[in-house]
Amino acid sequence: MTRGIKHRKKAKSKNKGSKKEGGSSSSLAPQIPVKVWQPGVDKLEEDEELQCDPSAYNSLHAFHIGWPCLSFDILHDSLGLVRTEFPHTVYFMAGTQAEKPSWNSIGIFKVSHISGKRREPVPKVETDDSGMDGEDSDDDDDSEEEDKDVAQGPSLQLRKVGHQGCINRIRSMPQNPHICAAWADTGHVQPTSAGTWNVDNAPFTGHSASVEDLQWSPTEPHVFASCSVDGNIAIWDIRLGKSPAASFKAHNADVNVISWNRLASCMLASGSDDGTISIRDLRLLKEGDSLVAHFEYHKHPITSIEWSPHEASSLAVSSADNQLTIWDLSLEKDEEEEAEFKAKTREQVNAPEDLPPQLLFIHQGQKDLKELHWHAQIPGMIVSTAADGFNILMPSNIQSTLPSDGAL
Repeated sequence: MTRGIKHRKKAKSKNKGSKKEGGSSSSLAPQIPVKVWQPGVDKLEEDEELQCDPSAYNSLHAFHIGWPCLSFDILHDSLGLVRTEFPHTVYFMAGTQAEKPSWNSIGIFKVSHISGKRREPVPKVETDDSGMDGEDSDDDDDSEEEDKDVAQGPSLQLRKVGHQGCINRIRSMPQNPHICAAWADTGHVQPTSAGTWNVDNAPFTGHSASVEDLQWSPTEPHVFASCSVDGNIAIWDIRLGKSPAASFKAHNADVNVISWNRLASCMLASGSDDGTISIRDLRLLKEGDSLVAHFEYHKHPITSIEWSPHEASSLAVSSADNQLTIWDLSLEKDEEEEAEFKAKTREQVNAPEDLPPQLLFIHQGQKDLKELHWHAQIPGMIVSTAADGFNILMPSNIQSTLPSDGAL
């Protein structure tokens, strides 16, 4: 994401100087060279602060409910399987991390009137013979509608169910979204329904340290994967017994999270405590080396990772470095295409050479990011939770990077 740097103190002193010398303040701000600011690499001076570039998003909204939520889940709804038009409505559930155990709750959220607009990387300009834009009236109408949506803003409705203890993980049942399970810091797992658990007394054993995440196969109902503090990932088939069908070293540190690609079920992504991200093709396990991609961009623990439900090559990652990154494994560095794009957009900024070409987007602004999820019914929408609340974001560069020649 492109971000500018605002020099607050320097700009303030310049304005004061102008008043003393000319009797009035100047409206012209000092020209500052634009560059790509790299989190964790570039440092901010005491008199500098980052500013978000709104043009990098189709939509960006933030809210909080008082207590932070470590975990949440987006609920499947009946508003449409693929929704692309604003305003949007989103349902999800979350569990709180309150100061006292008795203050916690499970919240059911409805966020409606989520505003935004679809942006093109290169504006479409169509002129008539007089040189004037031939679609002024339509553009004016569109802008008025967009301004009305922005002025209204999203609305939040919240219903709470009391819960004893902080909630570390919460998930809804995909087949029945109104049923959820919550894992509390008390060590208990509670479903909201009155049903009872059918627990097998014989555990699955194969890791030498605590299991951090588990993912069921999207295509095989008897197969799941697990990751552990022991640095390993194990693949299990419950029909074959209580030992792993396969196990392999995935990272040199704790493996915190994994995600199974639902559009390409052979692909498994993992994130580690050392900040690394690995992508494996499970079809290559028998050959001994299933690793197809490995990224060392993040320098702090990975807290969440999830494949896009709409693009098989895309995934989103959150880290303890306060960054949410989006990756597209299909991207490769193409100098000719990059030069063409910069010429069409009149872009003057060069991306740092050490950034992976697969790094599509960087979102910042949240502190202590914990979990993210793509919305399965709204392409391009991500919801994330952190110590300071929730963000709902839709980056503007997910759908396309270059317009077709006929669009210009």
